[in-house]
Amino acid sequence: MNSSSKNVSVTNFILVGLIEIESFGYVCALLALALFSVTLFMSSMIVYVTWTEKSLHEPMYILICVLIMNVMLGNASYYPKLAIDLLSGCSTISLTGCLCQSFCIQFYAASELYIFTTMAYDRYLAVGHPLRYHTLMTNITTQKISLALCVFNVVLVLVDTALTLRLTFCGVNINNVFCERISLQPLACNDITVNIMYDTILTSCIVIGCLLVIMYCYIRTVIICLKLSTEPSLKALHTLMTHMLAFSIYMGTLLFVNFRYSLTTGSVSTKVDIIIPLIGTSIAISANPLIYGIRTKALREKIACHLHKIVCRQKE
Repeated sequence: MNSSSKNVSVTNFILVGLIEIESFGYVCALLALALFSVTLFMSSMIVYVTWTEKSLHEPMYILICVLIMNVMLGNASYYPKLAIDLLSGCSTISLTGCLCQSFCIQFYAASELYIFTTMAYDRYLAVGHPLRYHTLMTNITTQKISLALCVFNVVLVLVDTALTLRLTFCGVNINNVFCERISLQPLACNDITVNIMYDTILTSCIVIGCLLVIMYCYIRTVIICLKLSTEPSLKALHTLMTHMLAFSIYMGTLLFVNFRYSLTTGSVSTKVDIIIPLIGTSIAISANPLIYGIRTKALREKIACHLHKIVCRQKE
């Protein structure tokens, strides 16, 4: 690398993934818009019925609502730009736009893990300590926990963004359809040791800590439900299975996307390497509203009731 290139920092990047899939870009754009519309509709209905129906003003439904609101953030930061870029043929993104999108997606992904951890603990308290549950986990407590996790996550992601912002960049090619912090680091001209250490230590501590809590709560709750074998316990087990299904999809797609480089290096084409995060991220963002909207009986019934009212009004 010559000296002149070291003094000039790149401020615009090329999303190689958009170029790789441009041959079927219109199809991907239509799919992105369709998934965005369906996910946004389902998410909006879940948030609306949870907000308006007093019977759903319970910790479990509040946490589901918070989870779905987080999905709406991930949805908005991913699908619209992807569809617009594919339809317009644009494959570039500014450093500012890149950091904003990276911040939103990183915030969404981390918040998802925190919320799933809180939901697992909530179900454990409901099943393992039913007499004390309404004292230990009130609506106010749930809201305070959600707010605290949000502030905590904002601080952590802002620090990560600030560490990335201090870098100067020599490369321009981001091997993805969207901008993520991990894709930016290899493009830096200067030393990224601090960034790597921060990411590694923080991610390891948070992921391991959350997974330990989730696994403990899930295992204990399942054991208690199977021992009791009563109708409330079976209902609680069904709810837990819904949480586990959503969490498994989240973790599976997250691991699949994050480890794609080590899994695919030198063995498959660049286009396949691009399609992996495209599909994985789409599944992760779209799954939760559909899972909770279909498998959660109270939400499903309330949504169906509201849709029926809307249809009846239109016929009048």
